[in-house]
Amino acid sequence: MTIKITAANERLSNLINKKLGRSHNISEQQDSELVKTQNTAKSQVKTLTNLATPTFKPGDSIQKRAARRQQLKQIRKQQNIESIFNLAIDYCPAVTSENDPDADWVERFIELAEDSSNKAMQRLWAKILAGETIRPGTFSYKSLLTLQQITQQEAQILQLATSLSGQSQLDGFNQILTGYYLKPSLFNFFTLNTKVNLNLSKAGLSYPNVLTLIDIDVLYGQEIESAELKRGEEYRLKFNETELLLKAKSDGIVLTYYKFTQTGQALCRLTNMNLNDNLKHQISELFDKHFTVQFVAIPAS
Repeated sequence: MTIKITAANERLSNLINKKLGRSHNISEQQDSELVKTQNTAKSQVKTLTNLATPTFKPGDSIQKRAARRQQLKQIRKQQNIESIFNLAIDYCPAVTSENDPDADWVERFIELAEDSSNKAMQRLWAKILAGETIRPGTFSYKSLLTLQQITQQEAQILQLATSLSGQSQLDGFNQILTGYYLKPSLFNFFTLNTKVNLNLSKAGLSYPNVLTLIDIDVLYGQEIESAELKRGEEYRLKFNETELLLKAKSDGIVLTYYKFTQTGQALCRLTNMNLNDNLKHQISELFDKHFTVQFVAIPAS
């Protein structure tokens, strides 16, 4: 079977034109048609905004008012999805893509995304569509349902949590370090204050915020412990532009952290946040006693 390699932004333009009922061939004049797609969407959004003004008359029957309300509802949904499509074009680079997004996935995406009128949330929906076009299968239907149900405030909490999380080299999932402790042994059994806690609130993520992320199925419900680290053993977390390298100075050290769920991991891809400065400072200060702490810049790809 021959696999057709096509630029992701071309695939997305073709998908959008198909959903909007346009018939021209994007692949023949890609650059000019990409611009036309953007301009047309912007023009339609402006037109739909003007149409969405209620024009009820005092003498209208309840049936007419109901019909008009449904018409305005459909116009608003169309306006929302046109805006999301337009943003998705901006987010989608000209990288290679082997397959189109699953047709059923696209239909479900539209059904869920078309109710979003908030511009910040529309940007998240657009990033999902662009990401799914680049790599089909990246975003599950469950992650779409989660995004539809969260508020803008919850989305902001998710964005903050992402800046505090690093991707583990062990399982590829993001985690938020909360501290570490020493396993009791003959040498430290009577030692006090062996538990070290990072203050996530100082970094902007309060405990109620953590509970919110757990409630919307972004984080697992309990702190997780790492395997016991031995002296000289390394633990790595990859942030956006930085890699954290922790090298144990003694035996019996256990790290604690919150781990992102499968849904949370997918939604993490929507943000591009650098490591939180306050958290970086805390790790450098509090982990120094039992770890060699290094922050290494990741070369741009």
